[in-house]
Amino acid sequence: MRTIKDATIGIAIGDALGVPLEFKPREKLQANPTTEMKGYGSHNVPKGTWSDDTSMTLATIAAINKTGKIVPKDIADNFIKWLENAEFTAGGRVFDVGGTCLRAIVRYRGNLAKPEECGEDGEFSNGNGSLMRISPLIFYCYAKNMNKEEIYECVKTVSSITHKHEISVMGCYIYVLFGIELLKNNNLLEAYKVIQNEDYHFFSQNCISRYDRIIRGEIYSCSMDEIRSTGYVVDTLEATFWCLMNTDCFDDAIIKAINLGNDTDTVGACVGALAGILYGEESINKDWKRELLMLEEIVGMCEEFEKNY
Repeated sequence: MRTIKDATIGIAIGDALGVPLEFKPREKLQANPTTEMKGYGSHNVPKGTWSDDTSMTLATIAAINKTGKIVPKDIADNFIKWLENAEFTAGGRVFDVGGTCLRAIVRYRGNLAKPEECGEDGEFSNGNGSLMRISPLIFYCYAKNMNKEEIYECVKTVSSITHKHEISVMGCYIYVLFGIELLKNNNLLEAYKVIQNEDYHFFSQNCISRYDRIIRGEIYSCSMDEIRSTGYVVDTLEATFWCLMNTDCFDDAIIKAINLGNDTDTVGACVGALAGILYGEESINKDWKRELLMLEEIVGMCEEFEKNY
């Protein structure tokens, strides 16, 4: 049985491999693909450094560890600790903070709304900033044996701390459902069928239509040119499934993800969590794990989480 450690190490590895490549055009990466951990590059940070994707995931895990429950205030408080005090970071430095996340955290810090109401809900506030940190809910919802409505409410609450629009919530919901199915049967195609057969009645038809290529098509059959690796939540989710379903091991899935270019760290992180569930952290390139900063701290937080379940 996979654990949150498999997914979280996967996130951090995908994130750290993608950090020095962020914003690089796909054409250059495809001409000279990256297959190893590198330092500096786009953000001028040492090899093995992970970004906000992993930091906000760890902040969420720590909040759940505090009470064994989803408490939006605890999660939002940890986001402030990350943003202002560089807690949950790999090197004591906060970088690559998304604007939507930043504005939501500032709104919460200013007591302008309840934590679960701080997220922006406009059409143009659907970046991947809640998707990248939602994976702990796969394990939380699975351990609690939640039904679909309970999963939806849990995902909506946690996403809405920074991303309240239904398009962002739906992306997170699909991701969590998919991860839960992987925990149940460790079968990629069966998990994909489950999310395709879901009715998504919690969401408007306009919202559902944004995910047509995933839930009504076969995203894995698209060519690379048809896959976008931008910061838009729909693009990130499509790229995640495409990378997973066109590879057969953890390392290849991550290499495919980070060499798509553009938002390399977040696509790498989102692929990393699901690939970690699918293949297990023991399958990850040993050099990558050795070079990853603060691996022991990540493992410790995950083991604390597992004690509650």
